[in-house]
Amino acid sequence: MTSNPTTPTDTRPALDREHWQQRLDELAAKHQVPGATLAVLRLGPDGDELVEAATGVLNKSTGARATPDSVFQIGSITKVWTATLVMQLVDEGKLDLDAPLVEVLPDLQLGDPEATRQVTMRHLLNHTSGIDGDVFTDTGRGDDVLERYVAALADVAQNHPLGATFSYCNSGFSLAGRVVEVLTGKTWDAALREQLAEPLGLTHTSTLPEEAIRHGVAVGHISPEPGQEQQVAPVWMLPRSLGPAGLVNATARDVAAFARMHLSQGRAADGTAVLSPASTAAMQAHSTDLPDHWSLGDSWGLGWIRFDWQGRRLYGHDGTTFGQNAFLRVLPGPDGTGGIAVALLTNGGQPRDLFNDLYSELFSELAGIRVAEQLEPPAEAPEVELTRFVGTYERSSITTEVFERDGGLVMRVIPTGQVALESGATVEELALHPVEPGVFATRAPESETWMAVVFYTLPGGAEYLHYGVRANPRKA
Repeated sequence: MTSNPTTPTDTRPALDREHWQQRLDELAAKHQVPGATLAVLRLGPDGDELVEAATGVLNKSTGARATPDSVFQIGSITKVWTATLVMQLVDEGKLDLDAPLVEVLPDLQLGDPEATRQVTMRHLLNHTSGIDGDVFTDTGRGDDVLERYVAALADVAQNHPLGATFSYCNSGFSLAGRVVEVLTGKTWDAALREQLAEPLGLTHTSTLPEEAIRHGVAVGHISPEPGQEQQVAPVWMLPRSLGPAGLVNATARDVAAFARMHLSQGRAADGTAVLSPASTAAMQAHSTDLPDHWSLGDSWGLGWIRFDWQGRRLYGHDGTTFGQNAFLRVLPGPDGTGGIAVALLTNGGQPRDLFNDLYSELFSELAGIRVAEQLEPPAEAPEVELTRFVGTYERSSITTEVFERDGGLVMRVIPTGQVALESGATVEELALHPVEPGVFATRAPESETWMAVVFYTLPGGAEYLHYGVRANPRKA
């Protein structure tokens, strides 16, 4: 995608590449981010403007410099790509979002018989299926990885009743990727390449390490303990079986070009129809609310997260892998045409603090809005009965212990499972600051960004802790 200069009829000030390069340099250093790339895309009646910037290194061990052509892992932004492939199937009449998936996968077996019979693609795309979401089963490197992964879901517990609440679900997107394979006759990797990357002209987008290595590739960085120097993450990527949930590698430019298609009613920059306007709109429309509407977005579409920034509706997604974090926000034009897409890819440090600072500046200048206010502890803490929240909450890959200490609540987050062991993830203790009954604010010791912790009860009486956009059921 090329950057078109503004024309005399375009009254907007041109995007200032040098300014945003300087701000990326300064803010990445402030938040100890080793390397980052940025793409700011603005659509308008007189053409597109694209500004790119890069800072720091791809790998602290080698000192390789980050450039706009550098490839990072975009993590769970991949889910929107998978959702787009699904909606192409809807456009072709091959899939009904509300039909039971067993009509497409007759051998499907989940841990819960009712969910097996009734789960639909809509449940997968809006994270309400109840399938335990962080199941990182490695089923090898062959083209049958998703088939084998889905077969193993028979042994995965149901995290919550089907449709009862929202809980972020990687497992559901691997299942969605398998549906794509069955209905296209291609691997998920081939479908993404042939139906999205190629029509959109994305020259640096891939899903497999042997494809990514053709470019300058970022590695993640983590700190073994808070305050310690960052080191290269011991694992580079998730198992191939998690491909549809998080294995796209791309430049910030390519991520912005993907977003451009969604801003343009499903059309690529050259006019190629990639997705119908109806399916594009359906992905952005409200599908379900979140128990925690402070930490990320307030609601979910079909694949997209939905955000309210000072009354303006945005959509986007974030991604997290081993020491890499990616951010995409898309603001449609007020009249339904044009718009802004901003992609930021990082490889360590405090990336969410970088995101908050940089995106607030960008969107303030370009659209007069800032990142939504985060939930923070009030100046005077409210009186809250603490003992009712004390207990152990457990799901795949994470055990959370909530206990009292020095008159307050503490949340101990314990990573479990093979991926936690391989990645070097450590136990984390976080103080919970009461905001209102059932709602607390917390943040990591070195982070400026607050996150919400919400305790709530489903109609059937089951108790949950919602943190990190995941529902954690309380153990009996």
